[in-house]
Amino acid sequence: MEVNEQLIRAITQAVVEQLHKNGAQPQTQAEMQQPSSTQELAGRTRMRPKHSYEGAARAVQGTDPKEIVIGVGAAFQTEINKTMGGIPLDEVLRNVKAGIEEEGMTSRVVKVLDTSDVCFMALQAAKLSGSGIGIGIQSKGTTVIHQKDLYPLSNLELFPQAPLMDLETYRKIGRNAARYVKGEKVTPIECTNDPMVRAKYQVKAALMHIVETEQLDPEKGMIEWEGR
Repeated sequence: MEVNEQLIRAITQAVVEQLHKNGAQPQTQAEMQQPSSTQELAGRTRMRPKHSYEGAARAVQGTDPKEIVIGVGAAFQTEINKTMGGIPLDEVLRNVKAGIEEEGMTSRVVKVLDTSDVCFMALQAAKLSGSGIGIGIQSKGTTVIHQKDLYPLSNLELFPQAPLMDLETYRKIGRNAARYVKGEKVTPIECTNDPMVRAKYQVKAALMHIVETEQLDPEKGMIEWEGR
């Protein structure tokens, strides 16, 4: 198959239309029909309108030694409602929290608005957590378990292939995070690996990351997200 500009535009348009169905679409159909050159987002065209967090409470430092903070991405449950693999983010969050609770720990959810990098999200969640353990979840599903005194890229566990993750994996992530808090021996979670996933989902991942990054609001930092 010959790869040319017309084919790339067609693929990108198809991905954008799919994201339209999944909650990560441009604001209007007219925006989707614009030439690709106007969708380069060079400070002029946005994938989605900027979300307002007026009145949102800033996330506070936790004191409960059993607490694990889950830091979610800036577009989580607002501009994006499903992972790259099509799993509803409500269910992702419910299973991570369930895994934590099954091990006798508690959880708190915050939305991270000053970075879209999952390692930094997880580290900030860990620093905010009363236990020093945190979980970062990008809206596309990529997840990290982190500890407050580690370097950003020296995390406890990384789950990079979001399209291959299922709800049981997210539940196990919650359990493992809780076991790190308890100081128990933790067996890293085995995940399915497919070298073709990156190529298959590259455009969709890039577009979802753009949507997430556009929603950053460094002045807000981190806000309490539970129940909003």
